[in-house]
Amino acid sequence: MIRLARFGARKQPYYRVVVIEKDRARNGRSIEVVGTYNPRTNPASVDLKHERIAYWRGVGAQLSPTVAKIVEKFPAKAPAETAA
Repeated sequence: MIRLARFGARKQPYYRVVVIEKDRARNGRSIEVVGTYNPRTNPASVDLKHERIAYWRGVGAQLSPTVAKIVEKFPAKAPAETAA
């Protein structure tokens, strides 16, 4: 499953987007970190590795509802075309 793991001090949340087995604890050992999410900045800062998320979804990982909203709101940027 691809979901958020909470980090940061009390009342100052900072999240990592992680690939983790579904039955593990929220902040348990993850398989891979595929991004970060900081809701405290204005606007919220998001850094996602879209190619790794696509890979894990391809092998069967499911997105949590919150991560699905984040991925939908911040889609992968299309590669810029080079001038000919």
